[in-house]
Formats: sequence, structure tokens, C-alpha cells
Amino acid sequence: MFKHILLPTDGSQFSERAVFRGIELAQQVGARVTGIYAAPEFHLLSYRAAELSESQDQFALDVQSHAEKYLAFIRDTASEAKVPCETLVERSDHPHDAICRAAKLRQCDLIVMASHGRRGLTGLILGSETQRVLAHTDVPVLVWRAVPE
Repeated sequence: MFKHILLPTDGSQFSERAVFRGIELAQQVGARVTGIYAAPEFHLLSYRAAELSESQDQFALDVQSHAEKYLAFIRDTASEAKVPCETLVERSDHPHDAICRAAKLRQCDLIVMASHGRRGLTGLILGSETQRVLAHTDVPVLVWRAVPE
């Protein structure tokens, strides 16, 4: 069955639920997991070089802080379930690209991720990283449908 499951996270409650379910599945089938956080690239236009440097440094610290928090959830949950786990941070303005690339490079045989359940105009404007992953990967994707509590 599955041997290596990729668990993307954006830190949302929906993502955490999908991670939890992905780790449960890994535990049941004896798979290992890799958690991934696709961190945004730094973009800022400024005519003052000092401000740009300070902003970029602060941005890097903020991204690292978020990544560590989100990936710690995956590591801790996997550890509790006694599931082998590694984590990584990929820089990309397009999370679906980072997720698809990581799944291929790490030879994952399943991606488990959340759908935030956006519909209508919100879904059209914001789009769906899950939809993009589905459209751009050859790896099977298990989508955990978001249901607000």
C-alpha cells in the first residue's frame, strides 16, 4: 500500500485535521510521513535599501517562526503515533509547485491535504492549492474535506 505520505500544512485548523488523519493512515499501514510548509518568497519594493534589508530580515524570522510552529505539530503528532517523520520548508510563491516537487523528489506515494471548502466567488478569487495539486501531480491525493466546527 502506501509507504511514504506527504503532509502539506498551512497552519490552519483544516490543515491540522488533515495532518492528523494522514498520520493515522500512516500508522495503520506502516508508512512514514514528511511534513512540508511552503513558505512565501520575500517581495517588497522600496527605494531605501536599509528598510528593505530590515524588512527582509524580519520577514525571514516571521516565516521561520510560522514554519517551526506548523511543522512542530506534524512532528509531535507523528511522534505520539510512533510514525517516522521528517519535515521540510520549501520557498515558493506557489505552494502547489512546492508540494508537487517535494512529493516527486522524495518519492512519496500519497499526498494527504485539506480542502478549505471555499466555494463561489471566494473560491474563484482565492483559488485552491488543493485543486492545483490535484491538477499538477501524478501522485495520488487524499483530500480531507474541511467542515467548520
